[in-house]
Amino acid sequence: MAEHEHGSMNYDVQRKTFDGFMSFVTKTSIAIIVLLVLMAIFIS
Repeated sequence: MAEHEHGSMNYDVQRKTFDGFMSFVTKTSIAIIVLLVLMAIFIS
């Protein structure tokens, strides 16, 4: 079996993927909230 070295993995790709995902979720959430507010103002 290979020797395990704790903390030796490279997390750069995972960190960039997570940061991109969180950016997408944040921007999408803001867009949905703005859309709902505009619908409440102009449709009612």
